Parts: sequence; structure tokens; C-alpha cells
Amino acid sequence: MAIHAQGLARTGRQARPSGAVTMAHLQRTIDRVGLFQIDSVNVIARAHLLPAFSRLGPYDAGLIDRASRGTPSRPRRLMESWAHVAAYVPPETFHLLRYRMRRFAERGFAAEVRTKHPEVYAHVLDVVAEQGPITAGQMHELLGHERGPKEHWGWNWSVAKQVLEACFFTGELAVAHRTSQFERAYDLTERVLPPALVGLAEVEEREAVTTLVDAAARAHGIGTIGCFADYFRMSVAQATAAVQLLVERGRLEPVEVSGWSRPVYLHAEASLPRVTHARALLAPFDPLVFERRRLLELFGMHYRIGIYTPAAQRTDGYYVLPFLLGDQVAGRTDLKADRARGTLVVRTAFKEAEGPAAPVVASEMAEELRASAQWLGLSRIEIADDARGDLVGALRHVL
Repeated sequence: MAIHAQGLARTGRQARPSGAVTMAHLQRTIDRVGLFQIDSVNVIARAHLLPAFSRLGPYDAGLIDRASRGTPSRPRRLMESWAHVAAYVPPETFHLLRYRMRRFAERGFAAEVRTKHPEVYAHVLDVVAEQGPITAGQMHELLGHERGPKEHWGWNWSVAKQVLEACFFTGELAVAHRTSQFERAYDLTERVLPPALVGLAEVEEREAVTTLVDAAARAHGIGTIGCFADYFRMSVAQATAAVQLLVERGRLEPVEVSGWSRPVYLHAEASLPRVTHARALLAPFDPLVFERRRLLELFGMHYRIGIYTPAAQRTDGYYVLPFLLGDQVAGRTDLKADRARGTLVVRTAFKEAEGPAAPVVASEMAEELRASAQWLGLSRIEIADDARGDLVGALRHVL
């Protein structure tokens, strides 16, 4: 159920396209998962590009760029918002999150920036209104602002950048597009929203939260209140109230799952396929692995991303991808796209304790590595000389 709910079953309509991946294929993925988390780490590809590859196979990454830009005749299908942290979401979801933007305007970082720099705040909005999409770099050069000292994860935001981000938090500005350097280009929200949503009244908070929890539960198929709350990063109290309403409306059904001590809920649109042919390398920010406790309870996988761990303490590598095979997470591997050498480098490869034998896992993983290399435009796959893991030998033999 969980695999099918995420569009990873590779059966029926979830089978990877035999021909070119189209915008219609991407739209079905967007409709199913509901969001693509954004992260700047680019060791393989940008995080928001990877979930679509896991579900659709090799595709033109420009599809997501086009979906997030739109045209006058074809309104954008994705917008950036603070959802599951920074993420691409459908414009309708952006609108549902307006209640959260209003709260940001009332307290926290955005309110502090407005209070501390009221004149700059007003001036930045005037500049954007006059000039259209503008990056933080362009803005602080225009205003003559200097970057401050590096603090907290290396951020050294100028006042201009702080104001732009505050306005993004509050919904006064939205992201029109990303530059080739992955910088946000900000514009007035009414110029970014599809016309049908401009001027639409804010959805009442309780109903907005309930709709978001419904979407999160649909993307899970089956899960707990904590799972649903995490998807759009809301409080458990909010999610609990929404779940109660959704049970009353027949959208969720309380069920029991062996080994789970917490209440579990089944979504009305969940499907239990006879079989799943899932085979996918999952990014650390893939929606299926968002909630690590759920990953452990469903698949028996204890998983932590390595990018925030000092090198000497990493057990599995830097950018470790779980390998989904059938109805199990069968392995994990640390990959790097060495674009200068046109090579996909395997730095670690491990088999999970349960699941198929190592030769089977290695053979299936090799197929996904080949598809990954093709998608990334890399001509070779190489296992690093110092590669670690109990699957390395079998994988080297297959490759």
C-alpha cells in the first residue's frame, strides 16, 4: 500500500513509460506525491529532480523547470513554498498554505525582519514590483548591501536577502524561477500564481489543514498521525484534529497493523495491488523515506542521511540512497556523479539484512545504476577503489 501510494509499484499506470516521458506523466507523479523537497546538495542531481526519476525513469529534467515556470497559456504546475521544508508544490497547495504564511507575518523570522528593517522591507517590495523577477544577489548589489559574517550553516545573508526571504515566507513574494546557479528569482506573488488563484480568498485554517492532511494521507496510503503531520510539517495537534474530521467524512479508516503500537489510518483511496514490481534508488529526500520511524517499521531499515555527519562517523557514506526492490528495501548505496569524468561513482553498497540474496540485489541495483547514468548523461559506472560494503563484490562482478 505504501509503495503504491507513492507511485513506485511499476505496475499498470505506474509502469515506467516505454517512450519519452511527457508532462502528462510528470503531472500524474505530482498529483500522487504532492510535493518535491528542494535541497541544494548536487552530488548526484538536485534533490527535487530525483523522485520523478525514481518513478518515471530517465526523463528530461527540463520538464520540472517548465512545470515550475509556466506560460500565459499554460499556468505553472509547481510553485515553491515552505511545505515539507522548502519544496515544490502544486499552486493549489500553495494557496492552502496561506494560513501558515499569515502566521509567519505575525511572528518569527519574517516579523522580526519587518520590524528591524521597515524601510528596506518596503523598498525591496517596490523594487520587485517595478523590475519583476530579481535574485538576492541582484537586489543587494542594487541596494549596496554587504553580506554579513558567516553564521549558522554558513549563511551570511545581506539585509536584502533577509527581506526577500521574509517576504517569501509571508507570501508577499513568490519564486518566479530558479537561475542556472540555483538562485531564487523573486516576484510579486500575484504575478507567479496561475490567474485562477489570484485574489482567491484564503482557505479557513481548519479546512486548509484538513485538506493538507488528506493529501498527506493519500500519499502515504496507510500511516500514523505523526506520518501525516510530518508530510507538510504541521503540529501533531493540528493533524490529530484533521484526522478526526477525515474519519467522520469517510476519508480515513482506523486500522491495526501488526507491530505498530500507535493508531494507524487507512486512506479511502489506498490500493493493495496483488504484486509490486518496484525497483528504485530513493533519494534521501524522497517522500517514501521522509519519516525515518515509518521506514524502520515498514521496511526494517534504520536510515540516516550522511551529509550532516562528520566524515569519520559516517557508516554508510555521504549521500546514501535506499534501494527499493519489490516490497522491500533491499540495499543502500552512496553515489556520486563525477561529471568531469562522465562517471557515476559507487562509493558504498550494502545489502539489507532481510530480502533477496546478494547476487539478486546486485543485479537489480546494477540496472538502476545504468538507468541513472543514462539519465545523468554519464558514460561510465565505476566502483571506487576504496568502496565499502558487503554488496560491493557482487555489484562489481555484475557491472
